[in-house]
Amino acid sequence: MLRLPSKALGKDAWGAVSTAPWFENPRGLKIGEIWFETSPEVPVLVKLLFTSDKLSIQVHPGDEYAQLHEKSRGKTEMWHVLRAEPDSKVGIGLQETVSEDRLRSAIATGEIAGMLKWVPAAVGDTFFVPAGTIHAIGGGLVICEVQQFSDVTYRLHDYGRGRELHIEKAIDVSERKPFDGRATPAGNVLVECEYFRTERLPVKGSLTCPPTTGPQLYIAVAGQGTIAGVAFGPGEAWEISAGEGPLELKSGGATFIVVTPAQTRAERIDNRSSAPS
Repeated sequence: MLRLPSKALGKDAWGAVSTAPWFENPRGLKIGEIWFETSPEVPVLVKLLFTSDKLSIQVHPGDEYAQLHEKSRGKTEMWHVLRAEPDSKVGIGLQETVSEDRLRSAIATGEIAGMLKWVPAAVGDTFFVPAGTIHAIGGGLVICEVQQFSDVTYRLHDYGRGRELHIEKAIDVSERKPFDGRATPAGNVLVECEYFRTERLPVKGSLTCPPTTGPQLYIAVAGQGTIAGVAFGPGEAWEISAGEGPLELKSGGATFIVVTPAQTRAERIDNRSSAPS
């Protein structure tokens, strides 16, 4: 069992100062992203996102396009909401199907922000964002994000903050249509796709998890207790090796997000050397 180190990667204008209880921020910096560093055998990336303002409107490529143009995996992701201010929203997909020319025009004028389908986001909500889906995260949120291990992002609009846009590549890969990204959990399973399976695991008292055939990640998102006899608190994560266990969890009341990576052809593309540090 490996306790995963975490690091703040995004000190962004849209980040938040209030990162407790998941991350200590004594200097009061605006923190946008916390990454958990897994071993090279785990082809997914888990982040905590903290937002005080809207993130850019963006899209991620699928595996084939990303491999051809970026020497990378594609990026399919899911979001699980841990904290939400009143009226917080996320944008996933467009309100209606549009032509390539209409999308290009909307990017040029900034109308793209109004074309997104913005939906309310509350604590406990889960959203699924496949590669090719135009999306954005609004302000006032703390989100646990699980994604393919890739940092390929194409921005369509950034609210005048001066960062680079990637209009031609974004148009190449975008699905120019509506998409219902709100996930409907099946029991404790939040999202299951070809790249990963994510589950919400509540712990009250003692719980024993059997060994698995592949690695798993346990991200503590609420509460405290012990995992295999080691103390944990919110914002800590653990990598469990294949065959390790059984794993005993003890808590008076805690919640984990458990991530099981899938083994697919896409996960044989090793782009860790090109990921930012």
